[in-house]
Amino acid sequence: MQAVLALEDGKIFRGEGFGAKGECYGEVVFNTSLTGYQEIFTDPSYAGQIVVLTNPEIGNYGTNFEDNEASHPYIEGLVVREFSRISSNWRSQQVTDEYLDRFRVPVISEIDTRALVRHLRTKGVMRGVISSMDTSVEILIAKTRSIPKMDGTDLAKIVTTRHRYDWTAGSQFQPVPVIDGQPGRHVVAYDFGIKQNILRMLVDAGCRVTVVPAMTSAEDVLRMAPDGVFLSNGPGDPEPCNYAQENIRGLMGRVPVFGICLGHQLIGLALHGKTYKLKFGHHGGNHPVKQMESGKIEITAHNHNFAVAPDSLKDSEVMNTHIDLNDGTLEGLRHRSMPLFSVQYHPEASPGPHDSHYLFHDFMKMMKEWKN
Repeated sequence: MQAVLALEDGKIFRGEGFGAKGECYGEVVFNTSLTGYQEIFTDPSYAGQIVVLTNPEIGNYGTNFEDNEASHPYIEGLVVREFSRISSNWRSQQVTDEYLDRFRVPVISEIDTRALVRHLRTKGVMRGVISSMDTSVEILIAKTRSIPKMDGTDLAKIVTTRHRYDWTAGSQFQPVPVIDGQPGRHVVAYDFGIKQNILRMLVDAGCRVTVVPAMTSAEDVLRMAPDGVFLSNGPGDPEPCNYAQENIRGLMGRVPVFGICLGHQLIGLALHGKTYKLKFGHHGGNHPVKQMESGKIEITAHNHNFAVAPDSLKDSEVMNTHIDLNDGTLEGLRHRSMPLFSVQYHPEASPGPHDSHYLFHDFMKMMKEWKN
């Protein structure tokens, strides 16, 4: 079937449609990862977004249950250069086209994704529509301009779990490890759109994990007597999440806290800093990040549209621990007196390199020192 991608500035791309027939709407962003497309599909941080993948061939190794980061895809739509009709991998359980059709995700392929990415880098991310219906271009462009902007939108409360639950599987789907004859540290993880591999990495590090909804109060969390609190990744603008900022303030200094991605941004706001939206965001598995203390460079996985303004944080209270070598944005912080640290990037990768797995062990060390 034929499909059209329309952008709010009037730019049009025509191609071939796959996945679900129909229309989808969202902010158009691009991801530079070479592999791991299923993990990208199912990352809740992509809620409200149409994703352009720069790797020219997508779908060739199919899909399977183990590579999901959530129970279903969260991307609104997918844009690729070439979409494979077959899957050639022993782990494949379903062809990618059938998988996306099952979850009603439209795909447009056979377009010049290099030209599209250059356009987004020059103009910035913008709202778009993918349509495989017989609709005029003028109507599609008008629809793009009626889509709510990501700025000012709280999506965390939409994608979060509705009920508290325990997570017990490690990265190889093994149970919680026993350390020195005792179960692991108890971590309460706020779900703002949490990826499952984060939960697996916490279990691998030796944690018993309880996942709670995004709006759970600090008092309810403290009543669970956790050894530490984790703040997850998630979609949307962190500023409207006032409930999360207040809860973080209620936890700081009372229990060790570790945040990733949206969790990092919420910590920045809880410390009375500011956030801002990036021109085209960071999405991919090859971003160089510098550790400020050691000078070591990590190659890291990113997926965010907003960043913490480093100058908005008090240097006497907060230490900037990591910076992005591409554009100098703040990638990590640590409080100087309280057990609290966070990173903007994704140390759990999935997809991406494993350079930053040490951060989960740093969290374990912080909890042990705090308990002692």
